[in-house]
Amino acid sequence: MKSHPIILASDHAGYALKEEIKAFLTEKGFKTDDMGAHAFVEDDDYPYFMTQAALRIAQDSSGFARAIIFGKSGQGEAMVANRFPGVRAVVYYGGTHEILKLSRQHNDANVLSIGAGFVSGEEAKQAVIEWLETPFSNEERHKRRIGEMDSIE
Repeated sequence: MKSHPIILASDHAGYALKEEIKAFLTEKGFKTDDMGAHAFVEDDDYPYFMTQAALRIAQDSSGFARAIIFGKSGQGEAMVANRFPGVRAVVYYGGTHEILKLSRQHNDANVLSIGAGFVSGEEAKQAVIEWLETPFSNEERHKRRIGEMDSIE
């Protein structure tokens, strides 16, 4: 996992948290690839940055690519990402980490969308590590369901 870069993207509302998580991941030995925003611009629009991250995931054939995207709520950002084939984005805006585990174990989520307006840096760091370290179960029923999702046009 650490050999594959973690794709990052944010808009203005998620910029500060993205930068904090990028430094944290680097400190933990992960490589990152930042799709932007590369500076705080108050009136930027998230679809462009999320598209760049989602395309990287959609075009990955290894099955190991992961992205973490950031916005105020994380909702719109996940909606953009989920428009691309093979992208399975989930939203986290605090609370139990059980949902993070299930998103990986059952759905092989490959994009984590964080609601930067609802979590602290420490909460986000814990969530990111939990999500990155939780493997997909590879249970047949979950593989079948992912295949069904991926076949929807």
